[in-house]
Order: sequence, then C-alpha cells, then structure tokens
Amino acid sequence: MTSFRFEAPWILSLLLLLPLLGLLLYWLRQRNGVPTFRYSMAGFAPGLKRSWKMSLRPLLTLLRLGVMALIIVGLARPQIVQGREIIRGEGVDIALALDISGSMASLDFEPSNRLEAAKQVISDFIAERPYDKLGLVIFSNEAFSQSPLTLDHNMVQRSLDQVELATDLGLEDGTAIGLGIANAANMLTNSDAQSKVVILLTDGVNNAGQIDPLTAAEAAKALGIKVYTIGAARPGTVPVPMDTPFGTQITYQESVLDEATLQQVADITGGRYYRAQDTEGLQQIYDEINQLEKSQVEIEVFNQYQELALWLIIPAILLMLAEIILRKTVFRTIP
Repeated sequence: MTSFRFEAPWILSLLLLLPLLGLLLYWLRQRNGVPTFRYSMAGFAPGLKRSWKMSLRPLLTLLRLGVMALIIVGLARPQIVQGREIIRGEGVDIALALDISGSMASLDFEPSNRLEAAKQVISDFIAERPYDKLGLVIFSNEAFSQSPLTLDHNMVQRSLDQVELATDLGLEDGTAIGLGIANAANMLTNSDAQSKVVILLTDGVNNAGQIDPLTAAEAAKALGIKVYTIGAARPGTVPVPMDTPFGTQITYQESVLDEATLQQVADITGGRYYRAQDTEGLQQIYDEINQLEKSQVEIEVFNQYQELALWLIIPAILLMLAEIILRKTVFRTIP
C-alpha cells in the first residue's frame, strides 16, 4: 500500500505569504527605481519603445519566489509511504445463503421489499468482515453459487448487487431451504478455517429441492459448520405486488414461515435462529452475528518512508543560480 504525506504540513502555510512578498518586492522596485542616466532634456523619451529586457525583468522576482516556494515545500518534508501489513491468525469462513423466491418481493421491509432490505443489510455485513473469506449462495426452486468463497469482497459485493428475484431472473419459483444449506455447506467443505459459518436468510417454508433442511443441517454439523438461520417476515397479512393484465396490483397475503424447522437447523449445528420483522431488526441480527463470530486476527503494519525533499531542493538551487546569473548578465544595471 503506497500513499503520500508531508511530515510537517504546517510549514506549507508559509506559501500563503509568497504573494504578499511578491507584491512587496514589486512595490519596492517601483519606489526605488531611479534612472541610471540623467538627461537635461528628455523630450525624445516618449518615442522610445520599452525594451524586451525591461518587459522580462519581473522574471527575476518570479524566479526568486519560485525558489522560496520549492524550499518551503521541501522543508515540509514530502514523503512517499510504502506500507506493508502482516496478518497473523485467521478469519472466519462465511457462506451467505439468500432466499430469492417470489415472496421476497413482499413490501413489509424498507426501502422497498424483503429482498432489497436483505441485500442492503448483507452489504453492510460484508464491509464489516475485511479479513474473512465470504461466499454467496442464492436459492429459490434450486440453489446456485453466486460467488465462491473469497477474500475479494468487491467481487462478492458485485455478485450481491446482481441478485434479483427468481421470477425476474427467469427461474422457477419455490423455496429450497435444504438445497440452500447444502450448497452453502459444500462451499465450505475444503475450508481449513477453524470457524466455518453459514448465515441463511429466508421468508418461507421448504417446498422444493431434493434435500430436507434437517438432513442438510446434519451434513453441515458433520463438517464442523455452524448455521445461523434468519426468518425475515412480518407476521400476519403483508402487501405483495402481483402482475395482472391491468398492471401491477397490490394484494395482501398471509406470511408463512417455518420457524420450527429453522430453529432445529440452528440447534443441530450449534448456531442460532433469529426472527426479523423489519429492516431495523434485520440489521440488528447481522450486527449480533458479526459480534458473535469475531475473527482472531493480529495485524502489524510496517511503513517505509521515501523522502522527496531532495527533488525539490535541487531545482531550487538551479533556479537560484539562474536568477543570479541573469541578474548579473542580461538584466544587469549600471550603478
């Protein structure tokens, strides 16, 4: 990791004085400027043109100010910082399983529906786990690996951003909770992390797939995988958008959530079951899981500093020499 900094940035405030100094030098030159030769008659003077030397004489002042600017920046000690992190220990390997069945379109969660609320909260969770390997599984009638287990969280985030409802993706609707658990557990099969976790979010009942959720839970337990289950649905009737020949209509349907099975899955694997009834509650659940599954990581940072002042002082010296030479030759005045 490379960055740039000034060791003494407060010195740069002296740069603010340079314009004032330039005005002061100009005022002194105008005040003290006396013709080198005096004439008894100067009637011919208006016909004289201003020489190029006189036009360029302010260049000397600019050179002097440039020298001072370079010296000030050099004294502030600009540095290139090359940092290196050494990470000791290991993070937690986490497979995130997300229900994308049609019922996730229900409008009982902010900002729009259950799926968008889940994506927002999971995105925040990803940002809180910089040293953990994360993977993403989505499931409806079937289960799919949306992102493999990886430390590249940008890739996981991009994969999450692309998640849509199964019906919008042209997939058959359904809720294969067992397949979701099995697919997520399979993602962690080759993991050598001491802590392996599946976080599964659903809003319904297992009604698809060839694998029963409890069977998948037993398989996860055998692999040393802990499963946290989250039921995301407000009890009672909830608004659900329905496509009709007359456009999208809002209907009200009863929430159906198999909490007993989700609780059993968590109990079998040593995890926990949570119920979220709104986005705020869902955020609190992921925050709690984030605290429960802490990474055992120790980070040491080593920085190397490359001083850049020399690259400013050398040009300053060259400009100073140029100013002296020009003042003594091209712009020399006769006393």
